[in-house]
Amino acid sequence: MASTKMLITLLQILILICLKQPSSAASSDLFREYIGAEFKGVKFSDVPINPGVEFHFILSFAIDYTADGSSSTDGNFNVFWDMYNLSPAQVAAIKQSKSNVRVALSLGGDSVGNGLVYFNPSSVKSWVSNAVTSLTRIIKEYNLDGIDVDYEHFSADPDTFAECIGRLVTTLKSQGVISFASIAPFDDDQVQKHYLALWNKYGSSIDYVNFQFYAYDSSTTVSQFLGYFEKQSSNYPGGKLLASFSTDSSSGGLSPAKGFFSACRTLKKQGKLPGIFVWSADDSLKNSFSYERTSQNLLASSG
Repeated sequence: MASTKMLITLLQILILICLKQPSSAASSDLFREYIGAEFKGVKFSDVPINPGVEFHFILSFAIDYTADGSSSTDGNFNVFWDMYNLSPAQVAAIKQSKSNVRVALSLGGDSVGNGLVYFNPSSVKSWVSNAVTSLTRIIKEYNLDGIDVDYEHFSADPDTFAECIGRLVTTLKSQGVISFASIAPFDDDQVQKHYLALWNKYGSSIDYVNFQFYAYDSSTTVSQFLGYFEKQSSNYPGGKLLASFSTDSSSGGLSPAKGFFSACRTLKKQGKLPGIFVWSADDSLKNSFSYERTSQNLLASSG
């Protein structure tokens, strides 16, 4: 009897140990795409959606600037994406017709009007209060599921950025306004300082890292890409780091034509590929989204 109890206890301990161990393979079925920033008339229904992936559209961008883009507004966000083709009704339609689709909005971006977008809060308290109020309104109007953070220029120090964004994400999640959040850093000293400060304090509240691998040089090789992926995985430990490419004509990185999908297949075999994201649907429209189809087929495949 004693030996039986001891055996049961040992089994319980082993089960608990196994449950606490991280999985050796990451789920590889998330596809995300930015949409609407370039006003090229692209619609949700234009983009091919594989039923075998989890698909996130990311509306680009909501910006805390005045509607004419002339000055920052301390967290009072306005919509700057193509509202005609990507309206609340169209969000509802694509989510109703495709059960695997969720829709988010991205904050910030690189530029607005003729100038750069700066993260420029007057204080943590005022920015967070304004951001929670204005974004809640937009998210509910459009029936959105999450936010992405893509500030690329800063008038505030890393700690202020971390507190503002961290408190925003945690507040929106705790209030049930969003179910997921992501960040979109790239390999620049100032950018990384801000996002790493955020990650180090609030990383547990951030679901995905949309790392902009297309910000690397256009001469990037497969082996270099894999090295960059490993480096950024160590910078954002425990995060779901997504591979990425751009379909515009000005970005760099490892392109689909030069081995991006080969690199992704390697990462997938190693259990290191949570998903892929693309910048952007606006630019892919001209090529009928051929790379989007390949990306989703790769993610949906069992091999």
